[in-house]
Amino acid sequence: MFLVDDYLRSDAWVIDALDRAWGRSRMGISSRIRRLRSRAFLLVQSALAAGVAWWVASDVFAHPTPFFAPIVAVVCLGISYGQRLRRVIEVAVGVAVGVFTADLFVSVAGTGGWQITVVVIVAMSLAMLVGGGPVFVMQAGVQGIVVAALAPSPGQAFTRWTDALIGGAVALVAASIVPQAPLRRPRVAASEVARKISELLRRAAASAEDGDVEAAAEVLASARQTDSLLRELTTAADEGLSVLHSSPFTRRQAPGVRKMADLIDPLDRAMRSTRVLVRKVAAVVGRGEKLPPGYREVIDQLAEATDVIARALAENASPDIAQKAVLEVALATSHLPRTDNLVIETVLAQLRSVVVDLLQVTGLEVDEAIAALPRERPRE
Repeated sequence: MFLVDDYLRSDAWVIDALDRAWGRSRMGISSRIRRLRSRAFLLVQSALAAGVAWWVASDVFAHPTPFFAPIVAVVCLGISYGQRLRRVIEVAVGVAVGVFTADLFVSVAGTGGWQITVVVIVAMSLAMLVGGGPVFVMQAGVQGIVVAALAPSPGQAFTRWTDALIGGAVALVAASIVPQAPLRRPRVAASEVARKISELLRRAAASAEDGDVEAAAEVLASARQTDSLLRELTTAADEGLSVLHSSPFTRRQAPGVRKMADLIDPLDRAMRSTRVLVRKVAAVVGRGEKLPPGYREVIDQLAEATDVIARALAENASPDIAQKAVLEVALATSHLPRTDNLVIETVLAQLRSVVVDLLQVTGLEVDEAIAALPRERPRE
């Protein structure tokens, strides 16, 4: 009989191996490229808004060098959709308050150190008096500094204030009329999480089959990095919902975005259950043991079912098309051999836990998912 104390000590080797593998598992260039691609729309939108804001201020209003207009447009849009309209309004008004206060004061008192001090305290105080949030107050102070430090050319005393308003208006139009497709990024992020689960399952099963301790540690190190994928999924879903609330042109996509948001919790649980499964498999490999016959095949079968979920999400289809495949895995786990080895028993229990989580991803409620899982085969 495998003792509990031995089991608790069996993970000790994992820590050392994990530390070695961790250094080789940093975010690679492909991850950085994926991150850039996920933000490509926002970058292009900010760049175009900056150009449009300059054109409006320069050609339509005939302001010479209206640098505040593109600056305010870019600051307002930022690189995130979370609470975007509120941020656009806060930043635009905050900048306008700061610029107006500074322009008014500088036109009378000129520029210099004490003038900057007065401008900052007055601009930030006004922003707080009108009930502005931290972003509002900060932008009022920062833009006041910029204006107070740059003396206006003759006849330009208040053009920078109108430039700030122009930039904010352009950003507001861009955020509400030309938003990012609210469903695309959450769908891609969810697909990435499912694909990662499949990859971890396959690699863990292969390391157990080969008895490769180093490979098992590397899989565990890779699993340890998945928090960034889960954060990306949560952020993407939140931003998708924010786009729905901020733009009247995306209402028809509301059901799809909300349905995708409902997948966050089961996908999160599935990923965390997979990480625990990977750790248990690594413990088996670390002890120089083998998984019983059939385990490798069932884990690979679950990975294939997860691939179906990933493809469905990537193609904007419903993940419930993978439900039958996951149910087949659920049935297969009930036929796997039982042992007196506590580590292997926890591998089986955790494998079944991943199945329950993935069944919920395919549309079953938690009670339905648990009920769909047949009882384990009794020990012989």
